[in-house]
Amino acid sequence: MRHLWNALGGLLLALTALHGHASEQKVLRYAFLIAETGFDPAQISDLYSRVVTPHIFEALFEYDPLARPYKIRPLTARAMPEVSPDFKVWTVRLKPGIYFADDPAFKGRRRELVAADYAYSLKRFFDPAIKSPMYSNMKDQGVLGLDELRQESLRHNKPFDYDREIEGIKLLDRYTLQIRMQEPRPRLHEVLAQGDLLGAVAREVVEFYGDKIMEHPVGTGPFVLKQWRRSSFMAFERNPGYREVYYDAEPAAADAEGQALLARFKGRRLPMIDRVEISIIEESQPRWLAFLQESMDLLWGLPLEFAGIAVPNGKLAPNLAKRGIKLNRQLNADVVLSYFNMEDPVLGGYSPDKVALRRAINLATDVDREIRLIRRGQAIPAQGPFVPHSYGYLDDFRSLNSEYDVARAKALLDLYGYVDRDGDGFRELPDGRPLTLEYATTPDLLSRQFDELWKKNMDAVGLRLQFKVAKWPEQLKSARAGKLQMWQLGVSASLPDGADFLVRAYGPAAGGQNYARFRMPEFDRLYERALQLPNGPQRLEVMGQARNLILAYAPYRYTVHRMVNDLSQPWLIGYRRPVFTSTFWQFVDIDLKRLHER
Repeated sequence: MRHLWNALGGLLLALTALHGHASEQKVLRYAFLIAETGFDPAQISDLYSRVVTPHIFEALFEYDPLARPYKIRPLTARAMPEVSPDFKVWTVRLKPGIYFADDPAFKGRRRELVAADYAYSLKRFFDPAIKSPMYSNMKDQGVLGLDELRQESLRHNKPFDYDREIEGIKLLDRYTLQIRMQEPRPRLHEVLAQGDLLGAVAREVVEFYGDKIMEHPVGTGPFVLKQWRRSSFMAFERNPGYREVYYDAEPAAADAEGQALLARFKGRRLPMIDRVEISIIEESQPRWLAFLQESMDLLWGLPLEFAGIAVPNGKLAPNLAKRGIKLNRQLNADVVLSYFNMEDPVLGGYSPDKVALRRAINLATDVDREIRLIRRGQAIPAQGPFVPHSYGYLDDFRSLNSEYDVARAKALLDLYGYVDRDGDGFRELPDGRPLTLEYATTPDLLSRQFDELWKKNMDAVGLRLQFKVAKWPEQLKSARAGKLQMWQLGVSASLPDGADFLVRAYGPAAGGQNYARFRMPEFDRLYERALQLPNGPQRLEVMGQARNLILAYAPYRYTVHRMVNDLSQPWLIGYRRPVFTSTFWQFVDIDLKRLHER
C-alpha cells in the first residue's frame, strides 16, 4: 500500500509540475482509463483511439458542437452533399485551400487536401494488408466495385490496387468526389461525418511511414501529435498551419447554456487552446485525486466509486460547487454488453440446449444489483442493442433481456440436461463432460468488483466460472480473433442511426465488430434491408425484427446504458460531452486569469 501511495504522490507532483511549466499556454489536461491502440483511422476501433483521431484528421462533415438534437454540417466540404432521389449517388464538393500539417513525408512542399484523399482513405478499409477492424462496417455501405477490388487482391494474392478506377468512387475534378452505391443509403452523410474513421489521410504519409503509420498521424485538423509514450502519455499541440476556422453553432432556443456559450465564443478562431495532454490512469482513485488536486482540468467520466461523493442524487456536491467545479451529466449513447462466442464449443451454437445455456446465464445476471452497488445508480437497464438518442431506441420498450430470475435460470438448465451429476455443486454438460465458463477481464480494481458479482451470479445457478485476465488492448485483440469465450465491454455510438449497433450480429462482420461471431442469414437480410430503407415505420419494423432475433438467440447480454458525469475545473470553459462524436478539444477554452487565481 505504501508503494501505491508513493507512486500516486509522484504522479500528482508530476502532473502539477507540468501544469505550472506550461502556465502561459492554454493546456487541457485529462486522462483515459484505458490505453489507446494507435492513430491510424483504418486500423482502430477502440473508443480511446477514436477520441484522438478526429482532432487530427477531418471528415467531410461534422456535428454542430451545441445543437441538441444533433445537426450535421459541412467541415471540409463546401456544402451538404448533392443526393440522387434514389439515395444511390452522393456528390460532395470540397473547399479549396485546405492543407495537411507539415510533415517530412511531403518533402518540404505544402500539401493541399483534394478529393482523391477521401477516395484513398475510404479504399484503405478494404486493403487486406491493413486488416481493418472496421472493414465490415464500410463494406455494408455498398460502394460499387470497392469490395470487388478487395476480393481481386485476395484471389490473386497481390497488393491492393489503389489506382484502379471503380464505378463507386469518381473524381469529377480536383475538389469533387462522387460516391455511387449498390443499394440506397439514405444516411450516408452520417457515415461521412465520422472524422475518427473517415478523416482524410494522405497517401504519401502512409507510404512514407509504412508499418509505423499508427505512430505518425498527419491530417488537416486543428491538432498535431507532439509526444506519445504508448499506453502512458500523449501530447497534442495546435496545428500551426491550420486554416482560419471560427466558432459557430446553432443551439436550441431553449438551451440557455448553449446560447450563453455561443454568445461567448461566436467568431473566435479555432482551436482556442494550445495543447492537450492525456495520461493513461487505469485505477479510479488516482484519477479522482488528480482532479481534486487540480492537476487535471477535466475528469472525463467520474469513476463510479466516487459517484455518491461527487454527484449525490445526480446533483453536484455542494463542496465541489463551492470550488466552481462544473458538472456535465447525460445518459450516454452507449451500451455495456457481454458477448458469448458463438463458435465456442461450450457456449456457442444455435441448438436449443446452447441457446438455453446462454439464456440461463442472462437470467442469472443481476443487473439491478450491478447498477445499485457497483455503478452507484449511474446507469439504467438495457433492453436490447439500440442505445439512447439513436434512431430505433424506444424509451418504453421492455424485453426479456433485462429480466433477473434465478429460479427460471435453474429450471431452464435442468430442462436441457445441465445438471450436477457428481455432487460438487456445479453443473456438467448434458453429455456429462465438465462445464466451465471462462470470462475475460482486466486487472483493475473496478473490474474485480464486476468479476465478484459475475462469480456470485453464476454460483447461484451452479455454473463454474473462471477468469482470463489481461490488459484491455490484449483482450480486444483476442476478441477479434475469436479466442475469448465471454467478455464484457462498453460500446458507444458514433452514428445517430441505431442500425449501426445491429452490425454486431451481422455475419460478415465476424472478426470485426461482430465479437460474438453470430451468423444467421435471416438476420443478415433484415440488417441489409434496414440499411436501405429511409427512416419511417417500415424501417422501424425491420429493425425491431432484427433486434428480436438477437434477443431470442442471445449471442449478447445487454446490461446497461451508462449515465456519464464529467467534472470540469472553473477555468475550463465551454466543455460539453458530444453525443455521437468525440470531437471537443477545439471548442473549449482555458481562462488563464482564473487558472492563476486558483
